[in-house]
Order: sequence, then structure tokens, then C-alpha cells
Amino acid sequence: MKKPPGIEAAIQVVLSVSPNDEDFAALERIFSADWTVAVSGTPASAFSVLQELPVPILFCDCDPTPGTWHEMLDHISLLPDPPLLVLTSRLADERLWAEGLNLGVWDVLAKPLQVEEATRVVDSAWRHWQDCHNGQRSPASGGRATTGTGQMIAAA
Repeated sequence: MKKPPGIEAAIQVVLSVSPNDEDFAALERIFSADWTVAVSGTPASAFSVLQELPVPILFCDCDPTPGTWHEMLDHISLLPDPPLLVLTSRLADERLWAEGLNLGVWDVLAKPLQVEEATRVVDSAWRHWQDCHNGQRSPASGGRATTGTGQMIAAA
């Protein structure tokens, strides 16, 4: 079965939507060996990236403006290949987790991000993304991308 156009480009990108440089630094530290970590300070710039580049996993910070993730979820639902949304928050409590999962986010992670937990969430999201797009995983990679470049992409 033929893959949808652009799916190959999605293999190696995780997009972080956060005005906080620490969030990008944490994702870069955890995933730079296997993923290109893209950063966007605002939902508007993230929308631009998502229209140009298929992104399988989107991290969205809930702390500065709590409604941002709702806006992101609404926008990505209109995309032909929507990314899986992972919420991050210093106050990742049961209320946020329940609301997020009920509305369709992939998972909710507490900040500061823990390597094992973030890796587990991205691995499961990546496997799900590939399963939905009939992608092939490398068994040795445990589902993680093996072609990441460890680059930063900044959205204006």
C-alpha cells in the first residue's frame, strides 16, 4: 500500500509549541539523537509549520496560556495527517489528564520532563503514528525513528 505524500518527512520531527526555551532544551536533550526537534513559540507559528511539514508528534506547553492546547487540538484535527498531541505542564494533574484524554490528546506529561517517561510516550505515539500510516518500524529501534538528524527547526 502506498504511503500518503510527505509521510517520510514526518519520520524524524517532533514539534514543540512553547514560549519557554527550557521546554525545547529538554526535548532536544532527550530526543536529538533520534529526532529533529522543531520549536515554535506560538500556536500561529506552529500552524505554519504544520501546514508545510507533516509532523507525527506535537508537544504543547499548557502553562503560560491554558487555552493554547485547545486551539492546537482544534487546528490539528483539520489536517490530513494530524500529529499526536502531548501536553506538558508543571501542574499536570488528574483534571488536565482527564480533560486532555477525553478531548483527544495522546498523553499528558509533567514538567520537568523525565527521560524514561518522555521516551515511553514518544515511542508509543510513534508506533501508533506508523500503524495508522502503514509505516515500517525497525525492530532494533523499538519504534523510534532511526533517521533523525538532531537538528533544530525554528518557526518565526
